[in-house]
Amino acid sequence: MKRLIGHIHAKLTLVIIICVLFISGGCSNSNHEGFAIYLTKEDVPPAQMTALSHIDIAEQPVISTNDIITYNSQTHELKLTTSAYENISQLDVPVRGKSFVVCVDRKPVYWGAFWTPISSISFDGVTIWKPYNSEEPHIITLELGYPSPSFYGGEDPRNNPEVIRSLEQAGKLITKLSITTVDKLPNSMKGYELYSWPEDSQWHFTLITGTDRNKTVEEITSNDDFISEAGWVHMQMVGVDAIETVLSKLPQNEEVFWLAGMRDQTEQTDINIQLPPGQIIDTIKEYAGQCGIYLMVQTP
Repeated sequence: MKRLIGHIHAKLTLVIIICVLFISGGCSNSNHEGFAIYLTKEDVPPAQMTALSHIDIAEQPVISTNDIITYNSQTHELKLTTSAYENISQLDVPVRGKSFVVCVDRKPVYWGAFWTPISSISFDGVTIWKPYNSEEPHIITLELGYPSPSFYGGEDPRNNPEVIRSLEQAGKLITKLSITTVDKLPNSMKGYELYSWPEDSQWHFTLITGTDRNKTVEEITSNDDFISEAGWVHMQMVGVDAIETVLSKLPQNEEVFWLAGMRDQTEQTDINIQLPPGQIIDTIKEYAGQCGIYLMVQTP
């Protein structure tokens, strides 16, 4: 009898070991992969996604957690490994888009579409623009709408708690970039704009990406810094040393236009955008030249 009981115990132990191995080995690999972006299994066009009640995802992700170096939850930029970035660059993306599904542990969270920037067709969902530039940093961005956020409809799903938690657990999440954590600020096609104003007996400065549109005083004086490694930059600082630190992070030969005032101010505010005294201008201009920056000061 004792031998029979011992035999049963041995069998039960073997079954338990097999089950543990199955759970820790097989299931963890397939069901606990964390954040990933998949294409659809049948290559469902974006125009048909909302009409379907169920979407099957492809067998393998097009972007896995291992392909991601960092995910910036402020800018929604994914910095990818070189090989992953090249794979995305080689995707065949038609002008009407190529559907993708953002998943956590293979569970769909939200969907969007890869889009080509040569397309003339608008889209009201989340997009990833197909990259054509092979230069570093290798970054793609989860954008709202195409060709601009004004075409987007609905709530923003990108900071879904499941997504953020998964990226944080994987050690990929950053909440924002600061001037001390970036090696270089991005090049700007239209250069940068520099604004200055006196406040509380100190000179305040804002460096912002150049555009054709007029900026508002509220936008310029906001202290909500924003650094996109691939695009928009807004940095507000106080004092000459601080603006020199920011200028030192600009790429060589970058152009900075220091405006003497607002282009078209309609807001009622006590803040007066203006140039500081000549000595401060000369000090900053000399430092910019040492950094290889073309700093052009507007004549009042």
